[in-house]
Amino acid sequence: MRRLHQHPLSTYARRVRIALLEKNLPCELVDVDMAAGEHKKPAYLALNPYGRVPTLEEDGFVLWESTAILSYLEATHPEPALVPADARGRALVDMHMKLCDIQLARQTGLIIFPKRFLPRERWDEKAMAQAKKEIERHLEIVEKQISGREWMVGDAYSLVEVCYTPFVQFLPLVEVVPPPGVAAWTERMLARPSAVATVPAA
Repeated sequence: MRRLHQHPLSTYARRVRIALLEKNLPCELVDVDMAAGEHKKPAYLALNPYGRVPTLEEDGFVLWESTAILSYLEATHPEPALVPADARGRALVDMHMKLCDIQLARQTGLIIFPKRFLPRERWDEKAMAQAKKEIERHLEIVEKQISGREWMVGDAYSLVEVCYTPFVQFLPLVEVVPPPGVAAWTERMLARPSAVATVPAA
């Protein structure tokens, strides 16, 4: 039995849901009511001591971190492949997944969390402005790598796109206009059926 503890608005949980759809893997979705503090209760902390989502359970095996979950799903269900077969291609996928988290995901969260869930008087506008600058700088680098390509690694949709999709969804909200190559790449990612099926409700 495969079970994903998630929140419908979680960008990190959305990654896992996208991968599950891409691989056509059945999974029970268990919503964690974070507004009610369910993620801080002993029952959930027994599964994930960090009190975050997503958490994957599979026959008693538990994983807490989204990229680890993605790698596990790829290792245990390699078809259809979401990473290249060769070592260099796999290394490139790993590199871009990590860069997504370091250079985009954290910064996007600093902007979209307050904009989605907090009144303006509670925004840290200085931190949000710095995060926006870092996102723009990162996308300038990505532009050089994606220019002339359909997908980031090996000309095939991969875990790189799975990782990026939930965050590029919010580029309009973070008020970042991506360079043309990144914009076209974003359109391709967001048009995938797995992305369309997992668009957050709010």
